[in-house]
Amino acid sequence: MLEPTPTEAIDLVGRFEAGQEIPERMRADVRLLSSLLGRVLRECGSPGLYDDVERLRVATIQAYTDESEAAFERATRIVESFSPARAQEIARAFTCYFHLVNLAEEHQRVRVLRERDGRPDRENATDSVAAAFVHLAAEVGDDTAIARLHALRFHPVFTAHPTEARRRAVSTSIRRLSALLGEHDASLQDGADRRRAQRRMLEEIDTLWRTAPLRPEKPSPTDEVRAVMAVFDETLYTAIPHVYRRVDDALQGPAAGSRTPVVRPFVRIGSWVGGDRDGNPFVTASTTRKAAAIASEHVLLGLSRTASRIGRGMTLDAGTTPPNARLIALWKRLRAEDEDEADAIAKRSPDEPHRRVMLAIANKIAATGRRDADLSYRDPEQLLADLRIVQESLAEAGAARHAYGHLQQLLWQVETFGFHLTELEVRQHSAVHARVLGELERGERSETADEVLEVFRTIGFLQQRYGRRAAGRYIVSFTRSADDLAAVYRLAEHAAAAGSPAPVLDVIPLFETFADLQAAPRILAEIVEHPAFVARLAETGRRLEVMLGYSDSSKDVGPVAANLALYEAQAEIAQWAQREGIELTLFHGRGGALGRGGGPANSAVLAQPPHSVDGRFKLTEQGEVIFARYGEPAIAMRHIDQVAAATLLASSPRIERRNRQAAERFHAVAETMDAASRARFHDLVKAPGFAPWFAQVTPMEELGLLALGSRPARRGLSVESLEDLRAIPWVFAWSQARINLAGWFGLGTALEAVGDEALLREAYRDWPLFRTMVDNVEMSLAKADARIARRYLALGDRDELASMILDELELTLSWVVRVSESSELLDSKPVLQRAVKMRSPYVDALSLLQIRALRTLREDAAAGAPADPDAQQLLLLSVSGVSAGLQNTG
Repeated sequence: MLEPTPTEAIDLVGRFEAGQEIPERMRADVRLLSSLLGRVLRECGSPGLYDDVERLRVATIQAYTDESEAAFERATRIVESFSPARAQEIARAFTCYFHLVNLAEEHQRVRVLRERDGRPDRENATDSVAAAFVHLAAEVGDDTAIARLHALRFHPVFTAHPTEARRRAVSTSIRRLSALLGEHDASLQDGADRRRAQRRMLEEIDTLWRTAPLRPEKPSPTDEVRAVMAVFDETLYTAIPHVYRRVDDALQGPAAGSRTPVVRPFVRIGSWVGGDRDGNPFVTASTTRKAAAIASEHVLLGLSRTASRIGRGMTLDAGTTPPNARLIALWKRLRAEDEDEADAIAKRSPDEPHRRVMLAIANKIAATGRRDADLSYRDPEQLLADLRIVQESLAEAGAARHAYGHLQQLLWQVETFGFHLTELEVRQHSAVHARVLGELERGERSETADEVLEVFRTIGFLQQRYGRRAAGRYIVSFTRSADDLAAVYRLAEHAAAAGSPAPVLDVIPLFETFADLQAAPRILAEIVEHPAFVARLAETGRRLEVMLGYSDSSKDVGPVAANLALYEAQAEIAQWAQREGIELTLFHGRGGALGRGGGPANSAVLAQPPHSVDGRFKLTEQGEVIFARYGEPAIAMRHIDQVAAATLLASSPRIERRNRQAAERFHAVAETMDAASRARFHDLVKAPGFAPWFAQVTPMEELGLLALGSRPARRGLSVESLEDLRAIPWVFAWSQARINLAGWFGLGTALEAVGDEALLREAYRDWPLFRTMVDNVEMSLAKADARIARRYLALGDRDELASMILDELELTLSWVVRVSESSELLDSKPVLQRAVKMRSPYVDALSLLQIRALRTLREDAAAGAPADPDAQQLLLLSVSGVSAGLQNTG
């Protein structure tokens, strides 16, 4: 195929972009950012870089739109013609482009959210907490709905699993660009302001281009803690109380902000960052202490600044707003604690009693952050008590707007975050506990044993310093029996024997593998009878938390059988909890990628078995998902509102009845799908030599060279079986190879085994679990590409395995389109469909660069030669770029 002329190339690109039906304002943003990037490439890149980028861009667009092998081969030849240095530059250029397109899409989402929130028909939706409450109240009555609203809990837990491929420096640059894009929007009517905004954007894109896209070394656990703190500082501290305010505004109407709010804080933020030591030798007891100290420092600084700001603005004269007796007594107590500061405050606030008290409270919070023992608050409850005195006094004086305005938001912040910010959770493998207990019983004390015992002492210390909520959940991965959990309590006793504070522990089983999920109900029945648990269950009012792992079960039996097994496990556990009178919280160990339980959380919540949610939803959030869902305030508020709404609505009689009836009606379909998909998956992964072949046809081995996170990517030195491999690189490697096998393999065979197309369409309409599964597979398939996949699979020498994957891909695609009654993938999700189509040819360019690098590395390995450093660098750059283009990794 001949290379198109410049005129033909412009026409081709124009037709492609016009066919994506991008909203006009977003199209303008993409054009602006792309043109600025082009200018940077011409100014700062090596000679001819911009022209080579454009040549490859046109070629991959032509290959994508023509779907001809000749066009694809021409793009491949262009990639092969580049020098090593030029190939690396081009990989960086396409990666920068994706960062800018992602930014434009996020900016458009924020626009849409703001427009949607302002529409008069917004109240009729069911995807906000306020609307969900109205729908629930219509079914169960106002009193019951209020009780359920008050008991509502959404509990995201941030983890440091290594799935964020871009550097923090890159993320920071993108955040600055986001602010500049907002300024550019605001300056559209002013030519001078617009030119200034564009000049600053050009400077920032220049910075982005010059910033090395790869981390020079792996982050430490403390680095990971500070990265998560950035999300708190920039978003969550203010976004979460704003969500509460929106709910209260919707439910109370004009009276909102002038009387006691209906809503109570329903978000709790958990963290494994600095606490998850399962397979991560770099997370120590010292790391956990540092993580808690950093989090506390951030939240106390925020609370003291907020209290000070409220205090400075509370210039309410005693004549118009007289203090009540409790406020006067509070001022006397605060003055006695720090007379010099109180006198200075009183001098600045003559006859302004509420202002005086708030400024003194702000000073006391700051002292807590400084760890000034004489002035500190003992715990968050003591601070809340003081703030409520101020609130009551204002309300009694008729200043209701002041009582329930900004002051209420500060109360919500203290109730949500306490002095700890994140509820730090510890996770460790059951085998470690068993080994250490064995040592202690034999009178041995290895370094591992000392470290494990120090963890328990650390938990006790954190509870004393920051409050009981600061730490105390202890997760046991690979729980196989009640003894695995009892071991935690026995170790805590050993640790306390040295005189350290005994921690209050809630020990949480984690069921991960397919076999463990099936055994979970039996193990739980043993747990509640075990002497180690009886007392703690009585203390908590028979509350129990159980964690379910999505990743390892999917790697065990494939995504279809794992999803069905997870549903069955949840249903049985929920029924057991109902019989035993236990208040159950299921903790969902979901990853960001579809192969690890990812996908829209709100639709997943509404598909859960009856009584498995009951107003409480807890899940892990990791890597790129943290920043995608919580990095921008408007998007964070929308996400929290949506998931909390689904959590509230999931317990409605209508939803529970629908899910129960669907599960019964389609039980035979589920059994057929389970058996067929599992057999097909095992045919692939249990084939002799599969694991080494998988490492050959994907960049799995090379992912370990990426400085993504502090945690090792695998358990052993090499991958001889899937058991050696963690779930994250399993998913990550398949996504890089544009196969996404972990998200869909086996579904085509499962649907073929059922065979009844009409029945499957009924299931898609009426069975929420099945619909969610098919929709998630559809998204996974949309990001796969058979032509690219063939080139990766050709790197290996197992044609029968490659054919099995490609045949299953074709079969699954065919059935998904028919079952969902679509003409092509993502027809029912036009925004996502547009995003995938717009990116695909550009991702293809990076994939071709990655294949070039992989082929060189495989040839070097076959010849026994050392790995080509240029090929390694190109591979790692392309991994970063493909991650940005696909917007998911592990």
